Amino acid sequence: MTNNDNTITRLMTPAAAAKYLAICERTLFELTKTHRLPAVRIGRAVRYDIADLDAFITAAKTGATPIGQILPSVLADIQQQRTANQHGGRLGD
Repeated sequence: MTNNDNTITRLMTPAAAAKYLAICERTLFELTKTHRLPAVRIGRAVRYDIADLDAFITAAKTGATPIGQILPSVLADIQQQRTANQHGGRLGD
């Protein structure tokens, strides 16, 4: 994340972290309290590392299979269909 003065900020305030995750601060604090989202404590201040927020987003994704795992299977299915079509729908003859 960058500030107006173009410096990179690795640690985010709770407000900025909640905005980054598109959730309310109350939900952010609940995730922190239940140890599902790490926080950095500096004195009484609580900050969130942008790398931890990105890791949380990745871990929270559901139903997604990485394209690297999908592609070989899809290509094999396409090749099998092409082979079947070339042989009039008869495989193994």
